[in-house]
Order: sequence, then structure tokens, then C-alpha cells
Amino acid sequence: MNAHVSRSQFLRGDPTGRHPVIRPPWAIAESAFVDYCSRCEDCLRACPEGILIRGRGGYPEVDFRRGECTFCHACAEACRPGVIADQAQRQAWSLAPYIDPAACLAWQGVVCLTCQEQCEAAAIVLRSQPGGVMRPVVEPAACTGCGACVRPCPGQAIGLRRRIPVSSPSEEVHA
Repeated sequence: MNAHVSRSQFLRGDPTGRHPVIRPPWAIAESAFVDYCSRCEDCLRACPEGILIRGRGGYPEVDFRRGECTFCHACAEACRPGVIADQAQRQAWSLAPYIDPAACLAWQGVVCLTCQEQCEAAAIVLRSQPGGVMRPVVEPAACTGCGACVRPCPGQAIGLRRRIPVSSPSEEVHA
């Protein structure tokens, strides 16, 4: 396994690194981020959507339960240490949406179109089920990671997490 686990993940009981925090868009690598972020909160104040919060240790984190990211670049422009470095050629972040079937109303047989209606990127589509209600299915490649689907979900069944890069056999480390 090639997972990089930070000290804080280990100490808060997440040694697998399955639940890493989501930093602001265009944030540099986590280890450098915590080394160089001054925790000044300028990015929090600059975010017009109010989705950046003061997280563990005072470092900025994204909370999609507060709204969505519009990729307005305000956080990057406000960041004096440069740990949020908006680069036109670089993707804001690599997030993968997920739907918890146990919490999703559609998966429980209730008609719900909320997530599909909120997704401008059409990354969430409803698929027909024989004899049942249509269920949401995520098309990860279409997702921008904006988080517009998270807050309005009545079952709180949608979340975003970092995509785990798939390494090719030539990139694997053999011991």
C-alpha cells in the first residue's frame, strides 16, 4: 500500500488515511501545506461561499455541508504564504463523489431527484431499476468536485473524498 498518512490522521485514529481532510482548491501537497500554511484565515474570509472552515490545528478545510465551491479563485488570491496556488493548468482538486445507499432516499424506495438536479456537471445520473424507483449513480470522470450535491441531499447520503490515484504496474514499488 502506498498511502501517505499524516501525523494528525494517525493520532486521530485514521491510520489508513481513508478520511483525509479536504483542503481548499489548488492547495499544495498535504505535508508541505501544514509546514507552510500560516493559519492566518485570510482564505476563510475571502471565500464568498463560506465553505472554508478552521479545521484541526487551525488549518483551512472545506466543508461542503455549508455550500459548494464556485472555483472563484478568491482563496488562492488571498493566500499570502502561497499554499493555495491557483494555476490555470492544474485541476483544483481530484475528488470522487460517493453515495451512501443506506442513507440515500432513492435507494430506500423514495423518489428523490435532488442530487441530479443540483449537479450542473451531470456527474450524477438517475438509473431505472426494474420495478423500483430510479437510483442515483455517480459518473466520477464528469465530477468537478464542486460539492453542490452535498448540502441539499435530504438524507445526507452524498460526500466527496480524494481520489486515490491508480498506479500502473511499472510505478509500483517492489520490496
